Amino acid sequence: NSLGVACRADNERHLPSAPTPTQGLTSPLKLRLPSSVLVVQDAASQISSQGPESVSAGGSEHKFWDRENMALFAAVGGSRALDYSSTLNMRRRGRQEVFLTNEIVDNHPAFAAIEAGGTAISIGASYLFHRYHHHRLEHWTSIVHASLTTAGAVRNYGLKTAHP
Repeated sequence: NSLGVACRADNERHLPSAPTPTQGLTSPLKLRLPSSVLVVQDAASQISSQGPESVSAGGSEHKFWDRENMALFAAVGGSRALDYSSTLNMRRRGRQEVFLTNEIVDNHPAFAAIEAGGTAISIGASYLFHRYHHHRLEHWTSIVHASLTTAGAVRNYGLKTAHP
């Protein structure tokens, strides 16, 4: 046989024949497993057949663009719009912007783009948490973002008008 290098110490050029499977028997490993392990194996195979995109840490499944996330993302977008409005109102009343420069806030398209970018970054962070199965953090990212932004907007509206 000229197909290969000798694979045994006695320089024979053939492989030993493989054992033939016995028909009618299942895997010997499966026969020895307790029924609770088999139930866990069945559950794991069902979850894996549905894909990693929909599995959450609590065992329940959800897709990224489900109803809860859509509501949370809408809350983030709404709070950012409220922040935009309250900051412009604050500037019209003579107050100074603290986090950004006044030039950026007074440039309305640039400030709107920053607010939209903040919303997009929040959704992106939520997606990363979802992708790596940190579903509590996925939801809390939007909850905390919307809460803090709304609190800032309420504060802006509550500030007294600056007198010249």
